[in-house]
Amino acid sequence: MTETAPFTDAARTRQAALHEQRTPPRRSAPRPPKAGLGALLKGLLRTARPKQWVKNVLVVAAPAAAGRLFSTHALVQLALVFALFTACAAAVYLVNDARDAEADRAHPTKRHRPVAAGQVPVRVAYAVGGALAVLAPAAAAWLTSPAVAALLTAYIGMQLAYCVSLKHVLVVDLAVVTTGFLMRAMVGGLALGIPLSRWFLITTGFGALFMVSAKRYSEAVQMAGKAGATRALLTEYTAGYLRFVWQLAAGVAVLGYCLWAMEEGGVPHTGVLPWRQLSMVAFILAILRYAVFADRGTAGEPEDVVLRDRALALIGVVWLAMYGLAVANW
Repeated sequence: MTETAPFTDAARTRQAALHEQRTPPRRSAPRPPKAGLGALLKGLLRTARPKQWVKNVLVVAAPAAAGRLFSTHALVQLALVFALFTACAAAVYLVNDARDAEADRAHPTKRHRPVAAGQVPVRVAYAVGGALAVLAPAAAAWLTSPAVAALLTAYIGMQLAYCVSLKHVLVVDLAVVTTGFLMRAMVGGLALGIPLSRWFLITTGFGALFMVSAKRYSEAVQMAGKAGATRALLTEYTAGYLRFVWQLAAGVAVLGYCLWAMEEGGVPHTGVLPWRQLSMVAFILAILRYAVFADRGTAGEPEDVVLRDRALALIGVVWLAMYGLAVANW
C-alpha cells in the first residue's frame, strides 16, 4: 500500500484559502438596529413602568383620611404631587434598568425590557433618568412646598442608593422599598399641611411591608432552581423567612388598623352606623384575600393582583365606601 504524500506548504495555503471562501466568517451577535424617535419614546415610556403608577395613588391617602380631599386646591395639589412623584419614580426605574441591563438580559422575562433589549440605549436611559431626578424636586420646590421637595429629594437619593448597593443588603432592601411606599402616603399630607397620625403611619408602613415581602416571597418561589435571577438576595433569603416577614407585617397592619377603628379620639359617635368599626371587616378580608396570592407565590406583581382579582377589587370598593363614611362621620 502506498501512503499519500504530505501536503506541501503551497498546498496547505491553497487549501486554507479554499476553506475560508466556502466557510463564512464567524461574527458576533448583531446589535439591534437603532430605534427611531417614536420607538425610543415608547421604550422610555415602558421603562417608566406605567403599570406601577397605580402605587402613586397613595398620595391621596392622608388627605382622604383627614377628610380634606374634595376641594379645588387639594385636588390641584394632589394631581401635581402625583405627577412629580411619578417623574421621580420613572427616574429611578430608568437608572436602575440602565445599571442592570447586562443582568436583565439573562433573565427569562426582564430581558424584554427596553434597555436590556436595546430599544433604549443605556446612555439615553441614564440621561433622561438624571434629568427627571433633578427637575422633579426643583419643580416641587417651586410649585408646592419645600417639605415636598425635600421628601422627593430624599426619595430619589434613597432609591438611587438602593440601585447601587442597598438592594444587596439583607433586610435593608425590604426596609428601603417599604419606606418608598410610606413616602408616597406621606407626601400628600405634607403638600396640604395635614398632620400624620401614628395609626396612619403604622398601618401604611406595615401594609407596605406586607406587599413588598410577599412580592419577594413570590419571586423566590418562582425563581427557585432557575438561572438568571437578577435579585442576588433571593439566594440569601429563605422562603420560610420571607413568609414569616409578610405574615408578621400583615398582623401588625391589621392590629394598627383595628386600634384606629376602635379609638374614638374623644369624639362621640354620631353616624348612622359605626363605620370605623365595620370597616375593620373589609380591611381584614382584603388582607386575607391578598395573602392567598402571597401564599401561592403569585404576588410577584402587586398591581396585577390588585387590578385583576375581582373579589379583591370588590372588597376594596366596600372598604373605601366604609372608610369614607367613617371619615365623613355620616
